[in-house]
Amino acid sequence: MDSKGIEQVLSTLRATSAAAGGRATEAQSPPAGAADFAQVLQNSIAQVSQTQQQAEGMAANFAAGNSTENLADVMIALQTANLSFQEMIQVRNKLVSAYQDVMNMQV
Repeated sequence: MDSKGIEQVLSTLRATSAAAGGRATEAQSPPAGAADFAQVLQNSIAQVSQTQQQAEGMAANFAAGNSTENLADVMIALQTANLSFQEMIQVRNKLVSAYQDVMNMQV
């Protein structure tokens, strides 16, 4: 997930927080050209899934004795898939925490 998408999520959460607190925000709708949060999240999940599928395919080819795959490339692909999955989990945890904070605000 890129930092632009994360910044947009934070901006949306701040606007929601300000609206819940009774403060007016400069814009109630997302600015023109801004990515939709659901689309950014869906693209990120699809990218992680694709990375995992590619790594699993490489591992299966290596295990089957395919000479086009070498151990170093397979291990790097598996670690990349693992790290991207862990990153997605951390982003999800932060979003859940932010959502809980917003829901626990007193109006």
